[in-house]
Parts: sequence; structure tokens; C-alpha cells
Amino acid sequence: MGRRRLRIAGTVQGVGFRPYLHRLALSLSLTGTAGNDDEGVWCEIQGRRADLDEFEARVAVEAPPLARVDSVLSADVAAGEGERDFLLAPSTPGSDTVTGTVPPDVAACPACLAEVADPGGRRYRYAFTCCTDCGPRYTVVRSLPYDRERTSMAAFELCEACEAEYRDPADRRHHAQAVCCADCGPALSLESVSGEPFAGDPISEAAALLREGRIVAVKGLGGYQLACRADDSAAVARLRRRKHREEKPFALLVASIAAASELVQLDDLAERALTGPEAPIVLAPRRESAAVAVEVAPDTRLLGVMLPATPMHTLLAAETGLTLVCTSGNRSDEPIVTDDARVSDELGDIADAALRHNRLIERRADDSVGHVVHGGFQLLRRARGYAPGTGRRDRDGPAVLAVGAELKSTVCLALGADAHMSVHLGDLEHPAALGAFETAVADMLALTRATPELLVHDLHPEYLSTKFAASADLAPRLGVQHHHAHLASCLTDAGFRGPAIGVMFDGMGWGPDGTLWGGEILVGDAGGYERSAHLRPVHMPGGTAAIRQPWRMALAHLHEAFGTDLPPIPALSGREADVVQVLDQCRPSQSILTTSMGRLFDTVAALCGIAGTTTYEGQAAIRLEQAAGPDVRRYPVEISANTPTVIEFSPLVEAVTADLLAGRQPSVISSALHRWVADVAVASAQHAREMSGLATVALSGGVFQNRRLMQLLVPDLEQAGFEVLRHRQVPPNDGGIALGQAAVGRATLSGRG
Repeated sequence: MGRRRLRIAGTVQGVGFRPYLHRLALSLSLTGTAGNDDEGVWCEIQGRRADLDEFEARVAVEAPPLARVDSVLSADVAAGEGERDFLLAPSTPGSDTVTGTVPPDVAACPACLAEVADPGGRRYRYAFTCCTDCGPRYTVVRSLPYDRERTSMAAFELCEACEAEYRDPADRRHHAQAVCCADCGPALSLESVSGEPFAGDPISEAAALLREGRIVAVKGLGGYQLACRADDSAAVARLRRRKHREEKPFALLVASIAAASELVQLDDLAERALTGPEAPIVLAPRRESAAVAVEVAPDTRLLGVMLPATPMHTLLAAETGLTLVCTSGNRSDEPIVTDDARVSDELGDIADAALRHNRLIERRADDSVGHVVHGGFQLLRRARGYAPGTGRRDRDGPAVLAVGAELKSTVCLALGADAHMSVHLGDLEHPAALGAFETAVADMLALTRATPELLVHDLHPEYLSTKFAASADLAPRLGVQHHHAHLASCLTDAGFRGPAIGVMFDGMGWGPDGTLWGGEILVGDAGGYERSAHLRPVHMPGGTAAIRQPWRMALAHLHEAFGTDLPPIPALSGREADVVQVLDQCRPSQSILTTSMGRLFDTVAALCGIAGTTTYEGQAAIRLEQAAGPDVRRYPVEISANTPTVIEFSPLVEAVTADLLAGRQPSVISSALHRWVADVAVASAQHAREMSGLATVALSGGVFQNRRLMQLLVPDLEQAGFEVLRHRQVPPNDGGIALGQAAVGRATLSGRG
């Protein structure tokens, strides 16, 4: 007879782990106790030593599907007397730093959805049905350890039937902290945006409004969403006008995987992502027969589809019998609305009614977005279903807080051996988004009770995240170059510990030389880097105006290639009056230099007449990618022998110009550009390999959201003998920057030590 104490770390709270330990112990005739605390889950087991060994061997292997066991530490302790059962102890919150992780929200499981659909069951059509395998977590928890009294479910006292389920070790709701039913849990209501209630069943009445072409604000897990029928051009146009979202694509909510397949072409990976517990929006090629208004996604042949994440969404989708536009409940560029009291002020001029409930949202979480590219699912926006954890990302180390960049903002806290990532917070160009960012920082530190030893930020002096770091009295500060952070992010995300060649292509990032980088080949790791190659710098006339008006970048690139004798590009006709002013800005004293690959995509889009101006970030590149035809042409690649190597863009611009003047279509030019970028990346990586001896390439930066490019580049690199690292759990865009900043911060502190 022996007794053993186990300490289990990882995502082990809010996932049914203690009930699982109870079942495992009983199956082996062990007695003991299990409980939650700030470090995760602990348990003591007593019985025959062979059974103790078997328990320890099985505890991680057979863990619940939502759990992630990072480590199991065990030690023999003195056996007790008179113990006859295995009990679940009350949680014991402490005062020290929390090293346990909060689980993400989880889409409704099949068992719960079956109950919702069962007319004879007590949860028939109940919108908040959940169990240990599904339901809200991250958006309802207030503090750790994760127990009902420390969530927004504390406001709902369990009825007798739910209490019995909660206490029954054989029930799948055993210690499910969000368990509830229509007798004791949250309730739905349908109201006008000013708060006047509708009569009748809220789901049925909301569905009727949607079928009529009205816009309904829907309170989801992490905030309000705006819904309308997707086949109604007038309704979609009205939503765009009211939301001030001119052309950026909307996401779609469908009732089933079969309904999704009628709209888009899905492979196995896309289906797996759609039906997984994260339930993200998945971008996939649109079917010609899809009954979706063109106004939903005017720039792209892709549609973003998602399945219902909650029973409420399941009921609403089934009741309408329609494909619904389901987009963030906000005005463009502002955070999603979470506070019921703000609905009238912030959504009152957008929505015609609000389907709401009386459970508080503790922290906002947008829908996650991703797509399948070259045999893997790649996140583009990381939020509901994925945040906050990114898995075990590092060896144990000091607490480091990283505050990201400006666009697609996220915050990362490296704590212990984990990286805690916030949800997508939006772009910090809007004051309200800055407020959400500051709230997220405070919330992360409060939830973990952590005191960071280092605060890491971007080098760009005008980023609001940089200014926040400068004014925050939290820890000593470290500025990290944008593309170094991208490199470190990809290496960390891929679990790669050595140095690598980093191909970092994006829109822009502040360089230590005072120019805007963005077409970079780096060699290094989190501890440091060298700049191996970059695009030739070009002026960015008008500064940020050149991002919104790609024709400016087109003129700048033409000026570099042809001087003042500009060729007669048809897409630029009518801008003769602008040429003198823009070319005057292409001087050192008038505009900043950039090596951005993203701006080169903008240039080609403008030259082709695809996007002279834009209304959202990345629009020109998206249109250019969608225009690409078969891959039949190659443009010349010219790389100098300088140190660092300079990638010349003038031969490309000259070739594009020649094709345009010869009457070649944008589809030909776009495909040739994508091939050129892949060729440039491979040639630059080969040069870096010759210089460094490294044969591993990491790909990061917003340009690598481009599926066409990735489908060309990854096989080319592999054929050239490189190991290719791609992002796994964080996006390649600036949504992954904070993870890299945290890694650089850790490496810096380690180097100082």
C-alpha cells in the first residue's frame, strides 16, 4: 500500500480533468483527493503500488479531449488511514503568480446539440446548453482557479436537477462549471436596440426579422455580432452602409457542413477545421452556384464560412433556414461591443433589433479566421476557440510582457513555460481599440497575478503600443525590431530552437536605420539577427497615404525604374496632375524610404488597374492574388553582390510595364509576380545558406497570408533542400508579433544573466 501526490500542469482546468481523475482512480480502486489551484491540478492517490504506477502512466495519455497536459510530477507521500473514497476538494486560490492556463471557449459538442434538438428532453431549444466538453470558458472566467463562483455563471444558482448532474461522477456534467438549464441559467430576449422587448420566442422572432431582410445584433460568446440574410443584396448593402465597411468581406454562418459545402469547395482539412472545437471562420473557394450576394465578398473568389459555435447560433441558423452574414458587432475599426448598456449607443444606428442574453461577457473575443494552404490550416486571426494559450512554448523563464505592433494587435505574456496570448484586439489606430488594448493588458496581468520583469514593444516610435510601453510603469522596456520579432515568432511557433534563415515579407516595420523595412532576409534567432538581404529601398510618397492610394507607390517604383520619362501606363491615365507632386515627394527630405514587399504588391495591383485606391488593409494584394491566372511566365530576378544583398525591383517593374504595353492581361502579370516573389525568396535563401551554412527557412509576415505565393514558394524551397518552418498556432501577420517579442525578451534576459 502506498500514497502518491501528482502535480499536473497545462490546460487542465475547465476541461473536465478532475472528474476524469475521479473516474480513473475508481477504475483502479484507488482512494484519494483531487483539486484545482493556481498551478493547475493536484491529486493524491492511495492504493497498491502497481495501481499507482498505472494511474500515473495513464493520466496524461487518456486525458479529456480538451485538456493539454504539459507535465506530471509525482512524489511518494505518507499513506493515510481510514480513507474510503476518491473526493474532489474545493479549489484553493492563492496569492502568488498563476501558472495554470485558462482554457479557450469551445463550440457546442454533438451530445449537447442532440439534447437541444430533443423535444422530450429538459434542454430542448435551450440556447446555453453545455457540458465539460464544450461551452464558454475564457469569455466568462473572472479569476483562477477556474470554478463557477469565479465566472459570470456565479449569478445563476443551480436548480436541483443541474446540481445533481454537477455532483454525479458518472454524468458528463460532473463539475462542469457552466452547467445550467432553462430553469436556472441565462435567458434569451429579443429587443429593439433601445431596449423594448418583442413578444414571442426570441429565436423565432429574430429568425423572422432576418428572413424579412432586417439586421439583428446577436450577443455571442465574446461579443455582439451583426447578422442579415446573405442572399439579399439590399440587406448586405444596408449593413455595409450602416457599419461603414465599404468592401472588406463579410463572414457567413451556415447551419451544417452540408450547407457549407453548397457555398464553398472544402477539402478534408477545411472540414476538420470547420467542425473542430474551435469552430473558426474558414476561407475557401466559392462555388459558382453559391446563393450569396456579390456584396458579401466583392474583392475575392473566397468566402469565409463558419458553423454555429453555440446552441443559440445553431437554433438561429436552423430557424431561418438561410445562410446568414455574421460579422463583428461594431462600426469598422472599433472593438466589438460586449456591454449590453452600450448596444443602443454603438449599434443602434446599425441593427434593427438585438438578440441578447443576461450572462455577462468578461472579455471580448472575435471569431477566429483561417484557411488551408499547402497541406496545413493557417490562422489569420486568432481569437475565439484558440486564445489564450498557445501551448508549451519555452523552457521555464522570467515573466515577459510583449505588447505587439499596431495592426492586428495582440498581447503576449511569457510566464513559466507558457505563452499566454490575448485574442485579436484589432488595429490600434482608433481610440476605442486602444482602450480595448489597455484593458487586455490589465486583464492578463490581473488574471495571472504576474509581475513582468521586462516589457517588450516594437521599435516604431509612433505606434500606440510603443507609446503605451513608454508611459506604462510596469517593467524595464526593450524595443525589438519588427522583423526580428516576426522571425522569433515563427521559430517559437514551430518549436524550432536553432538559428534559421528568415524570409520576412510584409507591409512595413520600423528599421534601426530609420527606414521602413518589409522585404527582408534575416539570419538569426530570438537572441539576435543579421540582415542578409532586402529589397532595394524606394520612396513612399505621402507616407501612410501611399498605403491607402497604391497609385502613389506605382509612381515611385516607376520613377526608380525609368527616371522622369515615365511610360504611358493606362491605369495611371488621368493622374497627370498628380505626377509632379508625387515625384517631388520622391526625394530624401520629402518622404521615407521603404523596402516593403507588401508595397510592391500594391504597385503591381495599381499598374494593372486592379486597385488604385483601397478601403481596407491588404485589399490591393488580395485583389491581385485573386486575379492570378495559370503560372506561365517568369520575370527576371536580379540580386546584387552587396552586403547585405540588395534585391532589385527595377527589372520586375520594367517587365510588368512591357507586358502592360503589349496588352497582356492582369491575370498573366499577377501570376508572373507571384512566381517572381517565390523566385526571389529562394534565390535569397540560397545566398544566405552559402554565407551561414544554415538550411532552415522560416516564413513570416503578412505577405505569407497569400495562398498562391505559399503554394509556389514552399515546394520550391523544399526542392532546393531547405527545411521550411511555417506558423502553426499564431498568424504570420502582425497578430503573431507579440509572441516573437516575448521570445526575444526572454533571450535578452537570458543573455544578461
